[in-house]
Amino acid sequence: QVQLVESGGGLVQAGGSLRLSCAASGNIFNINAMGWYRQAPGKQRELVTTITSGGSITEADSVKGRFTISRDNAKMTVYLQMNSLKPEDTAVYYCNANIATTPIGAPIPIWRDYWGQGTQVTVSS
Repeated sequence: QVQLVESGGGLVQAGGSLRLSCAASGNIFNINAMGWYRQAPGKQRELVTTITSGGSITEADSVKGRFTISRDNAKMTVYLQMNSLKPEDTAVYYCNANIATTPIGAPIPIWRDYWGQGTQVTVSS
């Protein structure tokens, strides 16, 4: 029932900007960390940046000073503002969130990671 829906990907020239959004929906009890990962062709999926419910942020060294993560808890949405994009940023970007649900009859909340469908970001040189 829980899903993460991403939007905002596209094609941009080097030096340009994009803003990604990821909205969670469904029967959600609580959300801890939310963040972004990416996977380029032929490479492993890697962490880009994450933000906890308390506002603590982690970032990959490769995006420091260029990407900014933020979240709106009321909207259950996480954003990624990407500036000064480089060709090496080209990848499929995946939203991730650690979410608790309380299915009918469950004695306690159940925590697990959820993933968005991915959105393509292509940066041309």
